[in-house]
Amino acid sequence: MNIEIVSCVPYNDQKPGTSGLRKSVKQFQKPDYLQTFVQAIFNTLPEREGSTLILGGDGRYFNREAIQVILRMAAANGIGKILVGKGGILSTPAASHLIRKHQALGGIILSASHNPGGPDGDFGIKFNTSNGGPAPESFTEAIYENSKTLEEYRITPIKPVPLDKVGVYDLYSMHIEVVDSVADYMALMEEIFDFDKISQLLRSEHFSMRFDAMHAVTGPYAHTILEERLGAPQGTVMHGLPLANFGGGHPDPNQAHAKELMALLYSPKNIAFGAASDGDGDRNMILGNHFFVTPSDSLAILAANAHLVPGYQQGIAGIARSMPTSQAPDRVAARLGIPAFETPTGWKFFGNLLDAGRITLCGEESFGTSSNHIREKDGLWAVLFWLNLLAVKQESVASIVRQHWAEYGRNYYSRHDYEAIPTASANTLMEHLRQQFDKLPGQMLHGKQVKAADDFMYVDPVDGSTSAQQGIRILFTDDSRLIFRLSGTGTQGATLRVYLEQYESDPAKHDQDPQLALADLINIANDLAKIPEFTGRINADVIT
Repeated sequence: MNIEIVSCVPYNDQKPGTSGLRKSVKQFQKPDYLQTFVQAIFNTLPEREGSTLILGGDGRYFNREAIQVILRMAAANGIGKILVGKGGILSTPAASHLIRKHQALGGIILSASHNPGGPDGDFGIKFNTSNGGPAPESFTEAIYENSKTLEEYRITPIKPVPLDKVGVYDLYSMHIEVVDSVADYMALMEEIFDFDKISQLLRSEHFSMRFDAMHAVTGPYAHTILEERLGAPQGTVMHGLPLANFGGGHPDPNQAHAKELMALLYSPKNIAFGAASDGDGDRNMILGNHFFVTPSDSLAILAANAHLVPGYQQGIAGIARSMPTSQAPDRVAARLGIPAFETPTGWKFFGNLLDAGRITLCGEESFGTSSNHIREKDGLWAVLFWLNLLAVKQESVASIVRQHWAEYGRNYYSRHDYEAIPTASANTLMEHLRQQFDKLPGQMLHGKQVKAADDFMYVDPVDGSTSAQQGIRILFTDDSRLIFRLSGTGTQGATLRVYLEQYESDPAKHDQDPQLALADLINIANDLAKIPEFTGRINADVIT
């Protein structure tokens, strides 16, 4: 094999965040930037010689070029076999499934998730380990340390591998399979859900739905599963062609960025069900006719009704949610007599609980939900779960949610995002809040008494590892909460996320506008954090 050893200068900004390394496309296009990080991954991998890896991405700009570089470097670093998605396309949940199915050493996933694409947008790369889940902090920290001292990388000078048709290729001693991106994932979904019942629902003249793929990775999956396999009418899938710039849109499935879908579901067209997924296919938004389902409520409702779905009829072992996610799932766990776990934000924190069999369902308020079928959040899985419930219950989305509130109470919930704030200003705001911890307990603020204030620290119940400073919590005696957290998924400045939650048990009060129901907490958040003073923003950029 002709292996080139290329000298390079290490970069000092390749520290992965909660979802891998995300930077602008222009940063990744700098000389040897991608190569340096990929070599750091290979250097950190144990027993890589002759191993199997999964490779694919969300189709964003620079995806194809990066795949060719990674294939050449993998061959030079002794990888034995790589399975790559056709066209370079592989959703994050599908990649997780392939890692587990083929007992691979891991997978390299090219995605910046819901961040914008295109030549002026963002790019990302992350490594998933052999369980199919995101690499733990110990592994990503080792990658970072290696990247800071790297002075050379290994690569083979070969022609590009054809990606647009299924096939088998050999690069010296490395075996490459270009695989159908959808087939294995669809087979897994058929094992979990009642496709016959869902098909009857989708073929019914009394039911209509729209799925917005946002010109991202789930387009091929949704066309194949929803329209071809399950029989939904053509046109059910919107924006189904993956584009390198996501059609100029922002592939984040929320009310602010899926405006066309929102308009359809809130129009007189009487569409019963709407859903959307993000850039790499791991997030979901669920809508009914004139009705939005919060991700926190969605997790709670799926857990409460899991017995209606074939894959979960034997019961669920437990539920986990990220700390900023509302406490609605906890109430379901208490009723079912199963454990409820509160973890930091970041899907990797669910991995140990899933591997240990402690939980079956898990989710985050940032539009991510999944189960033990893989080790990633899964957008289409959540959509199929809801369709299965609708097919069994023969009720509307709004009816199912309102019945849940009547039984468990409603956790009014919202997230206010202040995006691209100067990092120094964001850090100063957080430190200002920390300095108030000692004096806050017992105070009355806008009619609410503070019970406790802290910086959330997680102790993993499986391995005992700890993760500190995972978000500032202001807890009140009436079970309401304020959470302040800086997000690690952006590439410019910092994003301040403010989470607001208030519980209401009275069904007569379940129809308030969430922003009005949370008005006191919004005022408290502004008063305590001095958001306008520190950020220069009067209003949040995105409210979900």
